[in-house]
Amino acid sequence: MIRLIAFATMLVSICSAVAAAEPLAYGSQLTFAAYRNGQPIGSHRLSFDKDGDRLVVTTSIELAVKVVGITAYRYTYRGREIWLGKELVSFDSSTDDDGKPYAVRASRDNGQLRVERTTPGTAGQAREALPADLLPSTHWNVRQASQGFLLNAQKGTRERITVAAGGRENVRTLSGVIAATRYRYDGDVRMDQWFDDRGRWVRSR
Repeated sequence: MIRLIAFATMLVSICSAVAAAEPLAYGSQLTFAAYRNGQPIGSHRLSFDKDGDRLVVTTSIELAVKVVGITAYRYTYRGREIWLGKELVSFDSSTDDDGKPYAVRASRDNGQLRVERTTPGTAGQAREALPADLLPSTHWNVRQASQGFLLNAQKGTRERITVAAGGRENVRTLSGVIAATRYRYDGDVRMDQWFDDRGRWVRSR
């Protein structure tokens, strides 16, 4: 999972709504502010673009934790997903986790998801064939809440999860208050996610 070390990401804005024929209820962009202990530490941005029949989702995360004015921790993430309907065609990401570099490349091939990953402290790339229906842990896709495994978007590994739906809560955003359902993730990925009635990701902790 993208490591947020107990940061709560709150929805800042939802851009213009897409037409009913679009595969997602998102607009062209989605922007969150990230907080730690009530203090802003960065942003989490997504963009949604159509390329013919394909949907291209790009993610950009910039986080910096400062202690007495000095940056004690920095995290940057860049990701790109290509979807054809509900099928993940390819996924690429690069991460700088406070000086530790990660890279992931995955593509659908012959009914499998071929994954290549580079992690700190290892020589060369590790390669693995994973189930083609594996979803990346990039927060926005509400279908992940019904999965038993996710592809770790930072590390490129297959991680087991259990997800339980919690209660209904109101999430405050710059676009107004949104009613959402809270989901608790446990297992290799532990976090809380909120999705509204249209399946939009509106908050994480």
